[in-house]
Amino acid sequence: MGFRLPLIRRASFATKLTTKSGEVPKGYLAVYIGEEMKRFVIPISYLNQPSFQELLSEAEEEFGFDHPMGALTIPCAEDVFIKTTSSFSGC
Repeated sequence: MGFRLPLIRRASFATKLTTKSGEVPKGYLAVYIGEEMKRFVIPISYLNQPSFQELLSEAEEEFGFDHPMGALTIPCAEDVFIKTTSSFSGC
């Protein structure tokens, strides 16, 4: 018998997934979304999804590969990100 973790975690929940040093657990990736730079911890399986790849392309166009924050930042509204990733159930 197993349990299923929610597929997307907001920063308030993500702290439960991180260690005291702020590391992200194996198999997950931290991304920052929108102008408010909200932190989400997502499964790396999202990287294979075409709609997520479109978001990454937008990030590349806006920031290039040398972003001053040093983290993966996606320039879209939080609600757009949640709507996009909510369709990834089963990833």
